[in-house]
Amino acid sequence: MTDEAMLETLRREIASCRICRDAPAKGIKHRLPHEPRPVAVISSGARILIAGQAPGLRVHGSGLPFDDASGDRLRSWLGVDRASFYDRDRFAIVPMGFCFPGYDGKGADLPPRRECAPLWRQRVISAMPQIELVLVIGQYAQAWHMAGERRDNMTETVRAWRGCLLSNRSPAVLPLPHPSWRNSGWLKRNPWFEKELLPVLQERTKMLLS
Repeated sequence: MTDEAMLETLRREIASCRICRDAPAKGIKHRLPHEPRPVAVISSGARILIAGQAPGLRVHGSGLPFDDASGDRLRSWLGVDRASFYDRDRFAIVPMGFCFPGYDGKGADLPPRRECAPLWRQRVISAMPQIELVLVIGQYAQAWHMAGERRDNMTETVRAWRGCLLSNRSPAVLPLPHPSWRNSGWLKRNPWFEKELLPVLQERTKMLLS
């Protein structure tokens, strides 16, 4: 079986996954409250992996990762258009939880489902050995991908981006805040992110897409 055939088998298995609905980690009372719709882009050619948190409601409806205002901001951070972003040979997109987790009592997205990453993540990452850069978005992805390099909070983790990017680990890892509109205040309070980090991100992205 070719590498691409193996990836296609993996994609089909993920698309049919129902563990958060049929065998939830905390018992049937805590099952996913709606039908699962796993969303992930797994690639045999992409050199950049976007490791996010979990799809939102709009993405649950469209099946396209980052098909919302957060995606528009993320694409502007990267300096790419929609066509490039959704080109499977350019970007792999694998959230910590593949399905929209629902809302909490305040109307905010719940955390990624705890069943997903233990079942799928290492298998998916191992299936893409060509990845050279992992963009680690938000605290859940940072906790999984960065291990001892993660700082006390998201701000300090992102602030230490130079050490992460310039370390000898392979693939390289670059922590980012979530591009949600909810983080607009954070961006205003931390102007170094746009002035210092984003130019390097765009330069590295351009190099890896060439």
